[in-house]
Amino acid sequence: MAKFNLKLRKSRQSTTAEGAPGFIREPRLELFLLGVSTMVGEDTFYEGATARDTRFRGLVATVAVVDPDWFARFVPWLRSGAMMRSASVVAALEGARAQVAAGIAGSRAVVNSALQRADEPGEALAYWLARYGRALPKPVKRGIADAAVRLYTERSLLKYDSVGSQVRFGDVIDLTHPTAKDDRQGDLFRHALDRRHRRDNPLPSSLRMLAARDALMAMPVEQRRAVTDPAVLGAAGMTWEALAGWRQTAMDAPAWESVIPTMGYLALLRNLRNFDQAGVSDTVAETVAARLSDPGEVATSRVLPMRFLSAYNAAPSLRWAYPLEKALQHALANVPALDGRTLVLIDTSGSMRSPFSKDGTLLCWDAATVFGLALAARAEAATVVSFSNDSRVFPPLAGESVLAAVRRFKDDGYFFGMGTDTEKALRTHVDRHDRVVILTDEQAHWHRSANVAAAVPAEIPVYTWNLAGYRVGHTPTATNRHTFGGLSDAAFAMIPLIEAGSHDRWPF
Repeated sequence: MAKFNLKLRKSRQSTTAEGAPGFIREPRLELFLLGVSTMVGEDTFYEGATARDTRFRGLVATVAVVDPDWFARFVPWLRSGAMMRSASVVAALEGARAQVAAGIAGSRAVVNSALQRADEPGEALAYWLARYGRALPKPVKRGIADAAVRLYTERSLLKYDSVGSQVRFGDVIDLTHPTAKDDRQGDLFRHALDRRHRRDNPLPSSLRMLAARDALMAMPVEQRRAVTDPAVLGAAGMTWEALAGWRQTAMDAPAWESVIPTMGYLALLRNLRNFDQAGVSDTVAETVAARLSDPGEVATSRVLPMRFLSAYNAAPSLRWAYPLEKALQHALANVPALDGRTLVLIDTSGSMRSPFSKDGTLLCWDAATVFGLALAARAEAATVVSFSNDSRVFPPLAGESVLAAVRRFKDDGYFFGMGTDTEKALRTHVDRHDRVVILTDEQAHWHRSANVAAAVPAEIPVYTWNLAGYRVGHTPTATNRHTFGGLSDAAFAMIPLIEAGSHDRWPF
């Protein structure tokens, strides 16, 4: 039975990247923390992608064999709960490899559970081929095949079977031999093989969406701009990306308005600036705003709060501001409404200037600020502190929205730069608080103390969210000291889980 961190083997002492005391965590906890924060193949501030990925694979191989039941629950949660797509694929495949070598059954279902989007069977196969060649263990082969049967449709073939992909739908079918669930999918599999091998066989009559797309592709380019009927475009499975390429001209207002009804939530969020630049009408914009701020849409989308901050900063029109604020509030449903007094420390040191994601749209301190202020807004009583070498309390304003507070945080000089004196900030600001939340990259400088939270009474819980992902924590993993990797609603939900005393349960 997997146990929470305070009941596991004690952490070993080490040092952080800045030379301060640090702690190496128990393997399951270390895998959990790394899994919810790692973007496979990306560098972090203190650890390169190669070293980080090697560490991740090693932890997966260890835990998958030592505790296969825990691992079988962890992987699908990592994909669907923490929304970590690449990490869950790598974990499933590396875990399967280790379990096959150890003679442990169950890998097929784990591999299948990690693949939730139609391009992921190909991504999984590409990863395996690049690392281990064409010899596929049966659990890997069958798990990928199961996912292909579940995910491959006409629409997904049009969206994801790109000539630019290393491993296409046809390759997955060739190498894993999935059994089609019905005659229509059998036709689709055969057509995917024909596409991959450039066979000039006629399109099966059952594949009506593909036929509609072929008809559009045969249309002269000069006539395409006039096609704006959503029903016609929808019947051909035309996404906004495909429409932009098919038209071979800029997306104007009629083009956007024709495809907006079929766009997904995240696509709408990412294109608000484009809608404004194209001159999309206020009537259509109102429908977009209604979808963005709909509680059900937000819940289904699983969009993280950082996306709303990014969209808020990028969109030039004020017509999106209030819907985005409402959407952010809905997205915070999993951020706990904490009772008592909560101290929130937001690290604004120089290292927090690092990109939070590979595209650089948000920095670590942007993400830390939106989460810290949202948590404070949900707390009964909160003290928010920006800290670096020095620290400063960020005063709340009655009725201020979270997004407006984020902008005030930046405009009023709460981003300091310089170093990370976490221990000093805690000594200065801890005052009869019931809990402490620290949003940081954990790179505390040497502070001549066993850990940075020494000033916090042992009975007061300290929760640290690490944005940069360095492997050595700045506090020991022990009773009332909890460190998590990454920022997500699932991670925030652990505060009430721990405080309820359910230390023998993971969030899966």
